[in-house]
Formats: sequence, C-alpha cells, structure tokens
Amino acid sequence: MELDLDGGKTLAKSDPSDDDGEIQLEQKEDPLTNMRELVEMWSLAGKMVPENISEEQLRILMKLPTKSSRKTFLKHLSIKEGNKKSRKKKKEKLKEIRKEESEQAIEKEDETDIRNTYFLQFWHKNIDYQYNSKAAQAMIFGLPLLFDMSYSSYMLPRELENTVNQLMESEGLNKRSPDPFHIHFCNLQRDGSYHKELLKRYQGAWKILFLTSTDKSYIDIFPAHELVYLTADSPNVIKSFEHNKVYIIGSLVDKSQQSALSLANAKRLKLATLRLPLEKYLQWEIGAKNLTLDQMIPILLTLKDTGDWKKDLEFVPKRKHDGFVDPTKYQDKQTLLKRKKGYDFGTSSKKVTKSAVKDATLKTTQRKWWEEYDN
Repeated sequence: MELDLDGGKTLAKSDPSDDDGEIQLEQKEDPLTNMRELVEMWSLAGKMVPENISEEQLRILMKLPTKSSRKTFLKHLSIKEGNKKSRKKKKEKLKEIRKEESEQAIEKEDETDIRNTYFLQFWHKNIDYQYNSKAAQAMIFGLPLLFDMSYSSYMLPRELENTVNQLMESEGLNKRSPDPFHIHFCNLQRDGSYHKELLKRYQGAWKILFLTSTDKSYIDIFPAHELVYLTADSPNVIKSFEHNKVYIIGSLVDKSQQSALSLANAKRLKLATLRLPLEKYLQWEIGAKNLTLDQMIPILLTLKDTGDWKKDLEFVPKRKHDGFVDPTKYQDKQTLLKRKKGYDFGTSSKKVTKSAVKDATLKTTQRKWWEEYDN
C-alpha cells in the first residue's frame, strides 16, 4: 500500500490562520460562484461580512479592484444588514406592545359602549381608490412637476437609495394632496441606477403608479421658455407660483455638497433658474439652504394653492432655522442695502442716471458755498 506523501506536504503547507483569512479555492467556471465561496471563507475566518448577499452585490464586489476595497464594501453591507435586523426587531416589539395595549383597552371598555367603525371601513376600502383617482385626473388636468433623474453618476449607492426614498415619499405626499401635480420622472434610463432602485422598492406597484416616467429630457417634452429649474444656488428668487411655468427639481442627494450641480446643468441647457426666498422669511444665518425632495413637494403644493409664503415655509424643518423673520427688520436690512448700492431695491435691472445719483448725493451731504452757483 502506497501513501501519498506529496498530498500530505501540500496540506501541511496550507495555513488556515492566514492574516487575511483567505483559503485558496479551486477556480470554477462561474466567477459569481467563486466570489460567493470567497465571501463564505471570509465569514468562517471571522471577517465582517453579511449573512445574505445578492448577485447584484456580488457583481459590484467583483468590480472592486483591491482586497481592502472589497472588505470595506462587505463591512458596509454587514452593518446595513444588522441595522435592518435591529429595526425589524424594534417594529415587532412595538407591534406587540400596541397589541397588548389594545387588548387591555378592550377589556376596560364598557360593554354598553357602541363603537362606530363605519368610517374605518370606509377608509380601508376606498381611500386608496380616491387617492389614485385624483392622481389619474392630475395626469390629464394637473400642472406638471418634473424630477430630473440625470444625477446617478454623482451619487454614492447610499445617496441614491436615499434619493429614491425621498422620491417615493414625494409621490405619496403629492397623491394625498387635494390638487396634486402631474409628476414626471425625466431622464430615467431603463435599467439605470434610478430605474433599478425604483423597481426594487415599488416592486409590482411600479406599473400602476399614476405618473409619467420617460428616458427623454424635459427640453424634448416642454418648450424651453416654460421651464424653470429650482435650485438653491440660483441668484434669482421666486416671488410667486406661476401656473404657466413648468418647474424642475433635481433628484439628487449630495452629502459631499458638490457645488451647484443643478445650476450648472440648467445653465448648460440655457434654462431659467429660481430659488426659494428662505432668507427673506426665515432666520437662517448659517448652513446650506438645501431642502430634501419630500420637503419641496408640500411647499410647492401649498404655494400653488394659497400663494402664502408663511404657510408654505411651515414645512421647512424647525431644526434648520430660528423662526420667521420680523418683516420690519427685514425692510430695515433691505433699506441699508439700497443706500449702500445707490439704487432702489427691486429695480437693479434699470440704469441709474447720473443726475439721479447727483440729486441723491446732494440731499444727503452738505453743500459747499461755491456749489450753490453751479446750477
């Protein structure tokens, strides 16, 4: 009987306690299978990896060039998976607490009390139908509101997920409004990053949403002179909602705060730009004046219906400002700016004549005795 000593030497040379926790795997034809087995080996070696990993995540992992970047990505997925599990446990615990409270309330309730459940039944059966009915009517008669979906290359995967969360919240808020917008998702490329994430979140409901999604640009759908891009970096302030204009919002969450992406995009397309008058009505001294998509929707809906900026800006989170500005103080501040610039506020586009400047100067300065004979 012969012993395979060479095989024993090979086993002796292999070190299961490698620093990186890697074990050489037999290369298989399917690269996804090899990558999945590598992740399993890292898990057995005590590395921080998720318990479940999808094929899409494996493909992303394969594209990463270095070992450290792959470990960082797997660590991110593991943390994300852990947070999801903890949120699920909290929801289940909260659900049990509410169930116990409801059972206790039923026990304490007097048997002679009559409970009116008519409106509850009406809500569950018909409220969604009413919301969808209004959204369907908005697609025919409502004012268009455009979301620009051309910023996927400027965002990290986590920022893209956050953007889609805000888009879903915006769609729900709009649908529940008495007079909703006709929402357009423009520049939405099929099988692109936005599209994949929307399909993942909405699942089967995506096909029955009452909105317009297209891969076309808004300049190919609407006349350019009607389009107005809303961006916090615009030098122009919106004064009122114009019903003959079509407003655009950039679908972007940028935690790195890359400067003026949407403004640059609007300038490239030669579109008009506007920003909200936050500094006029709110005490907002520091920080970027950027609002999320789901904060913009109620502001625009209220502005369209009421035209009252105080009601509109109630939807701005209180943590971002110190309350509304006193109108008298704002007027005093603008008066100082007018005197400093030498022209009336609100007429900066008009030319100021030399005689007007001279008259304004003579009124505010003491005339010399020889100047009395000039005129």
